[in-house]
Amino acid sequence: MNLPSNLAKSSVLAFVIFWVIIGSKDYESEVLPYVMLSYIPVFLCVLIVIIGTICPFFWSAKNTGFNNQNVFKTCFPYYAIVVFGICVFGISTSDFDNMAIAFFTSVFITTSQSWIWFAKEKTK
Repeated sequence: MNLPSNLAKSSVLAFVIFWVIIGSKDYESEVLPYVMLSYIPVFLCVLIVIIGTICPFFWSAKNTGFNNQNVFKTCFPYYAIVVFGICVFGISTSDFDNMAIAFFTSVFITTSQSWIWFAKEKTK
């Protein structure tokens, strides 16, 4: 399981999705330095979410003999349904605020893509 590579790719993906959505509606050129600085909290959020919610599935599979593809096929559909529900709930309770839409959209897309990257890795 190549966690550093997945974290790097996922954090860049989340950063891009978040700021594309924000920039499509509320773009101001004077916030550009803060946009670059915001990569740090985005990376920390991605780190916590991936290590806290995705990695345990793959770590526990090592003890049961499952490979990455089996874990993906078994657990990902349920994970995606739960995360989608949480994201829709978060967006709707925020009264469809642009920041909430950007955050929850980037969360859902990034976690789904992270599962795919973990599943495509070769197991030893």
